[in-house]
Amino acid sequence: MRSLFITATGTNVGKTYTTLQLVDAIAGRGLRPGVYKPIETGVTDEAPDATALLQACQRVNPAFETLTTDDVTAYTFELPAAPYCADTKQQIDLQYLVDKHDMLLKKCDILLVEGAGGLMVPITETYMMVHLIKEIEAKALLVTPSRLGCINDTLLSMMALRNFAISFEWCVNLHEEKEMYKQVTQPYYDAVFPGWWSVQEGLEEFVDTLV
Repeated sequence: MRSLFITATGTNVGKTYTTLQLVDAIAGRGLRPGVYKPIETGVTDEAPDATALLQACQRVNPAFETLTTDDVTAYTFELPAAPYCADTKQQIDLQYLVDKHDMLLKKCDILLVEGAGGLMVPITETYMMVHLIKEIEAKALLVTPSRLGCINDTLLSMMALRNFAISFEWCVNLHEEKEMYKQVTQPYYDAVFPGWWSVQEGLEEFVDTLV
């Protein structure tokens, strides 16, 4: 496994937060992490997620020190929407997404690829984010929320990953409605997924399994 694709059940769940934690954790084990944000939407000036990821990576991987935000993204769009909708001029070249991944992979030991939105977010009419994970042969880390309704979202995302035969791990970002989570969600996870973990408490052990 050379690429880890950080995905989520949807937008604003915690992909960037989780990826930043992974950069530090991987570097702390003597490996060189890399970062790649294939597509970022809602960009009016500089891509905020890609910028944060690059700055974190530059502190721990000399091979990324001279790179710019444009080097670690393939496409940015102003409209805050799914890539297919944001790409109003139909600029996206799917092969370019893969080629850029392969180029960045040469500069690191583990490339952390952060998706946009969830698994079924459309990049083109027929090519979804999950197709990109499959094509670059990455393992996936599914980040799920802690708010009410997250069980359904989590199970649907797991089903999609399994349907595409993608190896994955998953975790909860304990951010929203943390107190309610203990009553309305955690009992199910405890019963069905006794090994579940959160970004806040299980990420270090997860990284150990990667390296």
